[in-house]
Amino acid sequence: MKPDYIANGVYRVAAKVGSRDLFEGIWPIPDGVMLNSYVVKGTEKRALIDLVKDWDGALDTVFAQLDSLGLGAGCLDYIIINHMEPDHTAAMGQIIARYPEAEILASEKAIPLIKNFYKIEKNVRAVKDGEVVDLGGKTLTFFMTPNIHWPETMMTYVKEDGVLFSCDGFGSYGRYESCFDDELGANERAHLDSETERYYANIVSSFSTFVQRGISKLATLEIKVIAPSHGVVWRTNPGQIIDHYSRLASYMQGPREKEVAIVWSSMYGNTEALLQSIVDGIESEGLPVHILQVPQTHASFVLEKVWRSEGLVIGMPTYEYKMFPPMYHILDILERSHVQGRKTLRFGSFGWSGGAQKQFDVFVDAMKLDYKGSIEYPGSPTPEDKKKAYDLAKAMAREIKEL
Repeated sequence: MKPDYIANGVYRVAAKVGSRDLFEGIWPIPDGVMLNSYVVKGTEKRALIDLVKDWDGALDTVFAQLDSLGLGAGCLDYIIINHMEPDHTAAMGQIIARYPEAEILASEKAIPLIKNFYKIEKNVRAVKDGEVVDLGGKTLTFFMTPNIHWPETMMTYVKEDGVLFSCDGFGSYGRYESCFDDELGANERAHLDSETERYYANIVSSFSTFVQRGISKLATLEIKVIAPSHGVVWRTNPGQIIDHYSRLASYMQGPREKEVAIVWSSMYGNTEALLQSIVDGIESEGLPVHILQVPQTHASFVLEKVWRSEGLVIGMPTYEYKMFPPMYHILDILERSHVQGRKTLRFGSFGWSGGAQKQFDVFVDAMKLDYKGSIEYPGSPTPEDKKKAYDLAKAMAREIKEL
């Protein structure tokens, strides 16, 4: 890979990571992910913004690009740490060894993390909100944007070029042939939109209130380019990714999309036997339906669709007096991610005894769900159960449609 030119003296140095590993040890990345670092070269000093993990040869790839820019060993003045998560910093030790005199600049809350994670204390300095560092013709301004998505997070802005280095903010999963928004084909752009939503739901959704605060804080800046640490660089229409993130953040409180996510599991087909009645009831009102079977569908993809949907249907059987274990895991992920307030139904079969509903009620309360009722039955569903399911689903869909 070669460095990507963003503006005079501003470059992306990056690596494309494969699909072998899970992101954060949890989330699948079937199309990989980009690890983006950036260089800003002033007339007097040079800075590297955000680092990488040595993942699928990423460090060698970045070092080769730095060399091509004339930034070999010892040729950096500053290393800027916007966010301490190890996918951005795990190679810090090797990078510091290459640039031992570079000053490390980070937020005050990041300083103890640098020590705790990497035992580095030399040449480390905390910067304040609004502080400016002059590189000579290029100035770096630091903005504290806590909890997007760790407490120490900040963003770095180059006023002269209107470039915002946003780290995990405005990021996405996926690898793309080009790193720029205006060079993506229609299929790549559709894929980017989907992978942005999945990335947001998986990584950022819990912190949506802070995303909204951060967007408001940055609103006065003249932003010409958004350069995140994952995904593409937005140089033609940066407002589009800001608007996308703003909409995704709004889903925490609502309104959300007039869609319904049906998350279901079945042991022997008796719970599944009611699924079509639920689907038919929702579709009779013209609403889109996302049908997600677990554990066959990973929680990452379930969360993506549930996050955007106003309606939620949970289908699972009772398993040994409690909820079917894979569904308990899914609901735990949804609750941790602050999925709240959805209009919700539940259906499911039981054998000799119920019990799933009692556990589910705990999630109803914790997630503040607008609960519309349940269809629970012994063994297989009767025609009356199917009619009740259709009617409840239709009524919920109509309510969502009329919001």
